[in-house]
Amino acid sequence: MKKIRFTPLFFRRIHKWVGLILGVQFLLWALSGSMMALLDQEKVGGHSAQASHQHALPTGDYIAPAKLALDGPVLGIALRYLAARPVYEVRSATGTRLIDATSGAPVRVDEQVARDIATTMNEAPIRKATLLAGPNLEAREHEGAMWRLDFADAENSSAYISADTGRFLVMRGDTWRTWDFFWMLHNMDYVHRASFNHPLIIFVAFGTLWLSGTGFYLLFKSFSRADVRWMRRRRKPAVKVNVG
Repeated sequence: MKKIRFTPLFFRRIHKWVGLILGVQFLLWALSGSMMALLDQEKVGGHSAQASHQHALPTGDYIAPAKLALDGPVLGIALRYLAARPVYEVRSATGTRLIDATSGAPVRVDEQVARDIATTMNEAPIRKATLLAGPNLEAREHEGAMWRLDFADAENSSAYISADTGRFLVMRGDTWRTWDFFWMLHNMDYVHRASFNHPLIIFVAFGTLWLSGTGFYLLFKSFSRADVRWMRRRRKPAVKVNVG
């Protein structure tokens, strides 16, 4: 078996290929950072902010929470509006239930309820309503089943409504989607688009460190005595010759 010699030529060859591979990622990193900086911050941030539409509950007789037909221990109860309708949001170990605050009947967040909630967030016509069993990439910060309502507006906006609580989760548009694509390239998380601690970015970080170290080594080895000869000439003292 031929013995590997760790010569400058050996490191130069590896340095060249590692530099090429990491250079592609550096190019994507610079490109994605520039594009994210150029996008309209209001359109990007505005679609990721959670809207809040609060209404004062009308006066009237509501069923006392103690009289609700509940199974098991309750973790919390909240009285709120759901599409212009007062409901109790009951949280327990098994999940969240919605109960009509005046009749005590169970409330289900169906497509019509989801549409009513979404129209309070966007006045554009709704093109399509889809029930998702779980979050997609656009709503990855949230959990559980949810409704996706697509609007016919300039941004091709999509509102996400929780199928369990009927709460508005998030609004996404084309500007945010463009930003999210470049965000994926920037943090190198090509699957979840959320983490800075995944194996790929750690590999690139150590690869960059190795590239810097070998680059400095090769730079040092590339110098010869001829490169520093001019310095020695400047330091050489002048010799005076006296004649006669």
